[in-house]
Amino acid sequence: MFEPREKRWRVIAAGVLLGLGFFVILARLFQLQVIQAADLGQKAGRQHHKVLTIEGGRGTIYDRSGKILSMNLDVPSVFGAPRVITDTRRTASHLARVLLVDAGQVEAKLKNGRDFVWLERRLAPDKAERLRALSLPGIGLIPEARHFYPNGTLLAHVLGFASIDNEGLEGLERRYDAQLRGERGHFIVERDALGGAVFPKGLNYAAPSAGKDLILTIDEVIQYIAEQELDQAVTKTRANGGVAIVSEPKTGAILALAVRPTFDPNHPGSDANLSRNRAIADIYEPGSTFKIVTAAAALEEELFSPDDLVYGEDGKYVVEKTVVHDHHKHGWMTFAEVLHKSSNIGIIKVGQRLGPERLAKYVTAFGFGQKTEVDLHGEVRGLTKQPHAWGSRSLASISMGQEVGITALQLAMAVSAIANGGWVMRPYIVSEIKASSGLTLARFEPAARRRAISPTTSRVMTDILRGVVLPGGTGTMAALSGYDVAGKTGTAQKLDPNTGRYSKTRTVASFVGFLPADDPQLTILVVIDEPKTEQWGGTVAAPVFQRIAAQTVQYLGILPRDVSGQVLAAQAPEASKRSK
Repeated sequence: MFEPREKRWRVIAAGVLLGLGFFVILARLFQLQVIQAADLGQKAGRQHHKVLTIEGGRGTIYDRSGKILSMNLDVPSVFGAPRVITDTRRTASHLARVLLVDAGQVEAKLKNGRDFVWLERRLAPDKAERLRALSLPGIGLIPEARHFYPNGTLLAHVLGFASIDNEGLEGLERRYDAQLRGERGHFIVERDALGGAVFPKGLNYAAPSAGKDLILTIDEVIQYIAEQELDQAVTKTRANGGVAIVSEPKTGAILALAVRPTFDPNHPGSDANLSRNRAIADIYEPGSTFKIVTAAAALEEELFSPDDLVYGEDGKYVVEKTVVHDHHKHGWMTFAEVLHKSSNIGIIKVGQRLGPERLAKYVTAFGFGQKTEVDLHGEVRGLTKQPHAWGSRSLASISMGQEVGITALQLAMAVSAIANGGWVMRPYIVSEIKASSGLTLARFEPAARRRAISPTTSRVMTDILRGVVLPGGTGTMAALSGYDVAGKTGTAQKLDPNTGRYSKTRTVASFVGFLPADDPQLTILVVIDEPKTEQWGGTVAAPVFQRIAAQTVQYLGILPRDVSGQVLAAQAPEASKRSK
C-alpha cells in the first residue's frame, strides 16, 4: 500500500535533480555565452589566429632648409610558410634562382618546422616582380619600410644608420632612436586544427606607421662644401683622415660636420673604423691651437697685456733638463706676437706665470676634459689631469698643447667662446622634433654651459688672433679678402708608440678660426691627421679653412667689407643671389 506513494516521491526527486541539472547547465551556458564571452572570444582568436608584427618605418630627417637627408621607402620582403609548402626542394630551387642565394640554405629555412620564416628582407623591385610571377604556394611578399639615405656618404657620421630590424646603431639614428622608431604594424594568419599556419589569399594586414621627424641645424650645402674641401686636402696630402666643423659661435648650432674616412649609411658594412665619428670619439694632442687657452687665461687673470714683452731665448729654452725649440729664433716679442708667431718658448713663459692651478682652472672652464653634451652618440670626455697629477714638465707641455687630449668638437666650442664674448655653448644638431602631421613636438634652443672669460678678454683675444692671419703670422693662408678672420694654427707631433717619444714625421695639422671677427657668424675648424706631403697647420689646414669660409660666406650672404670696415655694397646683390 505504500508503493504508489514511494513511486511518486521517486518521480519528484528525479524531477528535482533533473531540474537542478538543467539549471546548472543553463547557468554555465549563461556564464560562457554572456559573462565570459569576450574573454573566451579572445582566447579562441589566439588559438585560431597568429599575429606577426611588422616594424614601422623610421621618421624622416631634414636639414634646416627642409631638404631630405634620410627617408623611408616601402619595399617588399619575402616570407615562407613551411607547413603550407608541399615540395620544399622545388620551391627552394625557384627561390634561390631569384634571390641569388644557395638553394640548400633556402631549403634548410623551409624545413625548420616553423609557421613563418623570413627568406629575404627588403628586396630589390626586380626580384619582387619575378617572385610574384612565380606564384609559389606558401611564399608571400609583405611591404616593409627601408630607411634610405639619398645623399649617400654625405653627413654619414652625423646621421648614422639603423639595422634591418629598425634599431638605430650609430649617429642620430641611435641617439634619437626612441623618437625615430615607428609604430609596429601586423598581419594575422589562421591556424589549422594542428596549430599550423594557414595563409589566406587576403592577409589581414594592418600597416605600420612611421616615427617622428627630425629637423637639423645642419645645412646640406655647407656640409657639401666642407666635405668636398676636406676630401681634396686628405687626398692631396695623403693623410690618414680629417675633420671639418662649421658652427655658429653665438648659438652652438652645427652647420656642418665632416669626417674622413667615411662610409655609405645605405651599406654601412662592418668596419667600425669607417663609421666612427672622429670629431667626438677620437682624442688628440692639439698643439699650438691650444695656446689660445693659455693666452686667454693670462689675460683674464690680468698677468699680461697684448704689448707686454716676452723674451724668446733665441729659439732654445731649457725646461726641466729638456731643451724646447721654436721653429724660428725669436728674441723679444710682445705677448700678442707670441701667438702670431706661435712661439712655444713664449707661451711656456706665459704658462709659468700662470702656474698649474690657474691654468688647470681655465682648461676646465673652456670645456676640456668633459663632454660638450652634443646630441650625438659616442662622445668622449678627452684626457686632462688635475695639477696634483702633473709631472715636472706638465705645466710647460700643457701650455703649448701637449699632455692634454681633446676632441675636435671641444676645440671648436672653446674657440667659439673667444668669438661670442666668453660663453661656452652647448653644441647641438637637432633643432626640432615633429610628428608626421607636421606638428612640432619639441624645439631645442641655444644653451650656454658656462662663462669661460669676460667680454673684455674676448675682445682682446679676438684682436690678437686677427694678427695670426696677417703678414708675419703663421696663418696667412687662412686670410679671406674683404673679411676679418681671427684664428690660430696648430702643428702637433704625435707620440710614436714604439719609442714613447714625439715623432718627427707623424703630425696633426690644424687651423681654427672665426669670421667676421667684429661680428662672428661662423667658427670653422679643420684638422688633418698625419699629412704626408706637408706637415704645418699653416700650409695644410689653413687653406682648407679659407676655401670653406669663402664659399660659405657667399652662400649665406655674409657681405665683405673694405679696409675701413664698410660693407662693399657693389657685391651685395651677387652675394644675396647666391644665398637664395
